[in-house]
Amino acid sequence: MVWKSFTIHTTEEAEELVAAMLSELGFDYLEVSDKKPPEPAESGGMFGDVLPDFPPDDHLARITFYTEGDVDSSEVIRKVLAGLEELRAFTDLGSCRIEVSETRDEEWINNWKAYFHSFWIDDIFIRPTWEEPVRLEKQPSMVLKIDPGTAFGTGTHETTQLAVRALRKYLKRGDSFLDVGTGSGILGIVALKSGASLVCGTDIDPNTLPAIRDNLEQNDISEDSFRVFLGDLSTDPGLQASVGFSRYEIAAANIIAEILAGIMPRIPDHLKDGGIYITSGILADREDLVLEAASKAGLRPLETQRMGEWSSIVFQKGYYSRPICNQLPAHHACMNETGSDCR
Repeated sequence: MVWKSFTIHTTEEAEELVAAMLSELGFDYLEVSDKKPPEPAESGGMFGDVLPDFPPDDHLARITFYTEGDVDSSEVIRKVLAGLEELRAFTDLGSCRIEVSETRDEEWINNWKAYFHSFWIDDIFIRPTWEEPVRLEKQPSMVLKIDPGTAFGTGTHETTQLAVRALRKYLKRGDSFLDVGTGSGILGIVALKSGASLVCGTDIDPNTLPAIRDNLEQNDISEDSFRVFLGDLSTDPGLQASVGFSRYEIAAANIIAEILAGIMPRIPDHLKDGGIYITSGILADREDLVLEAASKAGLRPLETQRMGEWSSIVFQKGYYSRPICNQLPAHHACMNETGSDCR
């Protein structure tokens, strides 16, 4: 299949905001490239004590997004330029020059290999499938082999890192997990390797299916433990029934705030009493939108974590039904609504 690619020339400072703006316009297939060297935590010791020579950081970035080949390029550019104009008050956008070209599926998929490298999320080591294993300076608690393909969601973005950390904090062994907008399946794979009994993922992108199947195979996980459905959970009654009602201890969605708000009324239907809902992908100035939608849906906020300009908010269905203090120190005494020790 032929795709059109649109590349925006901008700055490292603006790349997260520009990517979020493109997602809000409905352009979800994004590549971000810059010359920013990895942080020490991202390199994860795979280079030892000496980092290789990187090209000088010019603080510029390129963001490429894709559309089907028959779209009107002038209309796409008009929408994008209007969105960029709204961002100018908040950050330095650079030249905002836009280049248009065509590419095919095979070329696009292979291009990803230039942008994704091994990295850490805390003590989890994530390695793209095309990179050879390396000697690590520290022992990971978990190793994931992930190929993003065209489904994205590899975990390098702050929003996925926030979601992974919240998932590991709240997930209990034997829990069932619902991942809305599952992408490459990284959250579901982390959940299964952390002891989840079952994962159910939903996504509107058909590229999700082969991506998850390949990633499960790479990580020696049975497909039976990870069910995937295509469709929009907020509007599709058939999909809602297939996913199952009052079934999950944990749910998560790493999507922009406007979509999170749209699906919020459906989430409590699928959670058990006291279930946990992890949201991420929220720009700081959109937190109130998500909080208001959650309040109307009967979900109460438990905590908010932030990385850079992004936020993750964790909610709970019901106020006291499910103990959430499993991460607290052993000496902590916590009482549930019956007055008993919830440990």
